[in-house]
Amino acid sequence: MRKALQAPLVRPVVALLALLLLNLLLNPGFFALRVDDGHLYGSVIDVLKNGAPTALIALGMTLVVATRGIDLSVGATVAIAGSVACSWIAGSPDPTAPGAAVTGALVALGLALLLGAWNGLLVSVFGIQPIIATLVLMTAGRGIAQLITDGQIITVSNPLFGELGGGYLIGLPVAVVLTALVFAVVALVVRRTALGMLIEAVGINPAASRLAGVRARGIIWGGYVFTALCAGAAGLLISSNVTAADANNAGLWIELDAILAVVVGGTLLSGGRFSISGTLVGALILQTLTTTVYTMGIPPEVTLVFKAAVIIVVCLAQSPKIRALRRRQAPPPTSGPTPAAAPALEKADVR
Repeated sequence: MRKALQAPLVRPVVALLALLLLNLLLNPGFFALRVDDGHLYGSVIDVLKNGAPTALIALGMTLVVATRGIDLSVGATVAIAGSVACSWIAGSPDPTAPGAAVTGALVALGLALLLGAWNGLLVSVFGIQPIIATLVLMTAGRGIAQLITDGQIITVSNPLFGELGGGYLIGLPVAVVLTALVFAVVALVVRRTALGMLIEAVGINPAASRLAGVRARGIIWGGYVFTALCAGAAGLLISSNVTAADANNAGLWIELDAILAVVVGGTLLSGGRFSISGTLVGALILQTLTTTVYTMGIPPEVTLVFKAAVIIVVCLAQSPKIRALRRRQAPPPTSGPTPAAAPALEKADVR
């Protein structure tokens, strides 16, 4: 029982359940659901819908962090993708046509792929530190988005584009269904193929993985490309939800939420071990925490203080001294691997 409670995924799940219970105490109707025209509505649905963009970005960030990287430019990519899509739709001969929405979304995602390829090139080929390489696009990207929109908020009225962020599919918001599908596909790939093991190998020791024949550069480069694609999709969800592109505020600080969701979910910032399911739980924790703050009547600005407290607690829990202290306090295993092999197995944990 004690060993089960020490599983990396158990702690974030317990934290999420505690937050949900607190919301239930503050709002007895928190879990109430209603069906209107075949669509589900309620506070829980709002949490899932509002947390979908952050969860998408955190999914890509998980793979980047697992390779000892970081991507600070996802917020700028969100702003660029939304600006490109809305500008394309607004500038089309028929802004309400479905073709304008499809083309605008494809152009935005294509540009996001190019931005991810640029980040991956700087990190994997030129060897620039990830935090510096992505800081370049983080700084310049929002300016690029401002240039695309000419500093204005571009509103669109395209039914198909509006369905992406505000529509429903099988009774659930399209954003929730899309995010769930992406998570399922990525989890299936990293668990049923050798990709997950290769990502961990690169994160644990890039030099040794290259000597072993692993194409570390390609894996690192692919991680940044996939993260940018997730950020581009999140940008489309955010701009579609409000049917407008706000280059100044769209995706602002979302990179910090994504990183926090990854860390809360159990992925090590030092690389190696990563957890797809943990990242999903981490994203839900952040969105539920935001909902809790609103329910308690606390000003929204104070949410950053709560997130900072979570960061401190998580970083302390992952510090080498605290982890070593927990290992010394844990009872010796009756069977299984030796204590010397435990750290290696810990890094090999994929969910």
